[in-house]
Amino acid sequence: MNLSQPDLHRPVVIVNELGLHARSAAKIAEVAQNAKHKVWIARDTEKVDAASIIDLLTLGCIKGTEIVVCIESPADQPILNQIIDLVEAGFGE
Repeated sequence: MNLSQPDLHRPVVIVNELGLHARSAAKIAEVAQNAKHKVWIARDTEKVDAASIIDLLTLGCIKGTEIVVCIESPADQPILNQIIDLVEAGFGE
């Protein structure tokens, strides 16, 4: 995570009752796969590829868990915003 460029990462809290499960992980992965560069999701000290459903599920995020969405390039700012919006909206569930 590059903390010198705060626009490249943003924290968000999982708000949906089921946490980050297969369907919600698939939605994040679908958005992340459209990025020009890597997109990461971090929880505590663990950081995984946001384009991988399996990797996302290994984070074990229940409702109330804070995650950090990280991008490698400012060009992917719209991807970061889309993922944040998805999480804040409870993945539409």
